[in-house]
Amino acid sequence: MAANREDQEENKDRYFKAVHGNKTLLQSEKLYEYILETSVYPREPQCLKEIRELTYKHPLSPMMTSPDEAQFFSMLLKLINAKNTMEIGVFTGYSLLATALAIPDDGKILALDITKEHYEKGLPIIQKAGVAHKIDFREGPALPLLDQLIQHEKYHGTFDFVFVDADKDNYVNYHKRLIELVKVGGVIGYDNTLWGGSVVAPPDADLDEHILYLRDFVQELNKALAVDPRIEICQLSIADGVTLCRRIG
Repeated sequence: MAANREDQEENKDRYFKAVHGNKTLLQSEKLYEYILETSVYPREPQCLKEIRELTYKHPLSPMMTSPDEAQFFSMLLKLINAKNTMEIGVFTGYSLLATALAIPDDGKILALDITKEHYEKGLPIIQKAGVAHKIDFREGPALPLLDQLIQHEKYHGTFDFVFVDADKDNYVNYHKRLIELVKVGGVIGYDNTLWGGSVVAPPDADLDEHILYLRDFVQELNKALAVDPRIEICQLSIADGVTLCRRIG
């Protein structure tokens, strides 16, 4: 029995580090775990728990939106009465399911991802939750799809909320297009805008080359958002950094 308990604790620790270890800038993982155990997990719908635990088994599990971030967006969507939304970067669909649960039954999510393979792993859970009818999944690079939307004026200013958690080297390009598609008063959320704290690391910091390469694009986005007169911004230290942009003109 003792060995089983040790295995359970080891698995729990492995789970936390794999899924959450790079998702918080808090002072300690214990403090973050306290938030999850106290405020997030007790209110997490069973279907979200299922897709979260399924995603943990995926080799790219750290790509998953953190549970506290999903909870935050769920409340935000309700506060702004979002109905027509978009998500760029779907992965297995954890944040997508959180959005689908938060918007009305006749709400819609345009879900864009370069591959459908990961999404199909979480799709049975989304279907079981009874919200798959809200999702319009489009496979392929997001920029050409966004350009197609922009060509039709009927899509201009129609989205209440957009969440971007995709290729960081295109964040600025996404913003140039999304600002035309989100309505005045609508919100765009960009994930990973603190990029593990690397945005303030010195140039000679001993960081992974991938982190260093994409850091430049994250910094470029942060600078662009800070001076964009068409939006109000709020950069939050939740998860890996989230910047909210409310279109004002």
